[in-house]
Amino acid sequence: MLDQIFNIVKQFGQDTVVDNPDVPNEQNNEVLADATKTITSGFQNVLAGGGFQNILDLFKGGGNTAGSGGGIGGLLKNPMVTMMVGYFISKLVGKYKMAPASASNVANSLIPNALNGIINQTNDPNNPGFTLDGLIGSLTGGGQQETSGDSGGGFSLQNLLEQFTGGGNADAGGNSGGGGFDLQDIIGGLTKKAQGNFENQGGGGGLMDLIKGFIK
Repeated sequence: MLDQIFNIVKQFGQDTVVDNPDVPNEQNNEVLADATKTITSGFQNVLAGGGFQNILDLFKGGGNTAGSGGGIGGLLKNPMVTMMVGYFISKLVGKYKMAPASASNVANSLIPNALNGIINQTNDPNNPGFTLDGLIGSLTGGGQQETSGDSGGGFSLQNLLEQFTGGGNADAGGNSGGGGFDLQDIIGGLTKKAQGNFENQGGGGGLMDLIKGFIK
């Protein structure tokens, strides 16, 4: 899943980074890798802090749902996205010595556009290979995420997302009329997994090594 995220960042980084004279060509791949790490480690930190509900809210809004304040403009108002953009600006200025104005332009375009692409891919029923289970699994040290509720039945995060985006019967508290799951239990389990995986990666350094492996 991390390679798919990197490819989305690479796609939206063509104009913002690759064709940008403010970014030296020899640094293009490194910048794209750092943008990918900004997004993935941002999600990972939110998960480790017990914020799966915030990630679910971001995805259930839908990248193109204008009525719910979605789209790029809506993403730029989201505190989680603002955090990622701010972090990436600091990285561009500190590590790559970009002028603050140029760094801001790159970050405010690349991060929300890439996130919008990730959200749209996740919500696309015609793309079964890109799911919320796969995304969360890649951030918690597993593969395809599989969660079990109190009922003991297998539970898919993608199904949970579809209940919100497809008019299902999950209420605001995260309880499904017939799903037999408790969102708080799910959040608790994912939080522990994210914390453990973050520690195993040495605070995120291992994640960057994985992402750099996708650079060709």
